[in-house]
Amino acid sequence: MSLMSILFIVFFYLAVSLCLVGVTLKVIQYASTPVPLKIPTAPAPLTKLGVILRMTREVLLFSSLFRASKWTWLFGWLFHWALVLLFIRHLPYFWPGETPELLRQAEPLKYAAFPLIFGLSGLLARRFFVDRVRYISSPSDYLLLLLLIAIAVTGALMTFAHFYPDMGMVYSFTEGLITLDWSELPSEGVFMAHIFMVFILIAIFPISKMLHAPGVFFSPTLNQTDDARKKRHISSWAQEKEKNSKGG
Repeated sequence: MSLMSILFIVFFYLAVSLCLVGVTLKVIQYASTPVPLKIPTAPAPLTKLGVILRMTREVLLFSSLFRASKWTWLFGWLFHWALVLLFIRHLPYFWPGETPELLRQAEPLKYAAFPLIFGLSGLLARRFFVDRVRYISSPSDYLLLLLLIAIAVTGALMTFAHFYPDMGMVYSFTEGLITLDWSELPSEGVFMAHIFMVFILIAIFPISKMLHAPGVFFSPTLNQTDDARKKRHISSWAQEKEKNSKGG
């Protein structure tokens, strides 16, 4: 096996390890952070079922973003859902053994690359041309969008512009990462650039703004019921402190 293949294999496991550990630590931090006040964004639901429905609308439809900015909503919604479809489209590459029939039918999902690039380009243009957004944008915001665009473009080049790698080697290499039956990395430059950038994206996930994916579920402005006038809200850490003071 070539040195390049070994380096890519090691980088993959390092990136996945960083991602899993980083996300786990962040989720623990989110879950353990005290929330001493009732701060749901109005109009807020009065019941837990209402909170679930509200969170579902937020995650699937980006409802608050739609009310705030229609253009940002369009670009963001296209990007996120195209990314989900392309994730499904790529599952057969990593599926150990025989691919399920349902995933074999995912080939048309490759066209989601176009709304993905369109959505990312719109989000990048927004950071350049909208004054208030440009003012609060940091270099990492631009670099992350450029990285995602580069991943999408190199993927589209392999799919639609005949920059085909050896697909047999691709399946062997990617499946081997899951089954630990490692094989040679395809040597085509576009494929190597594509998969290298994907590994970088996985590695930086816990320290990037992509962390809003799990973080949205811990947002007190979204996951709280608006029942402050009916029920006294005491956070768990305050309850423990009150219990200890009474016991003393």
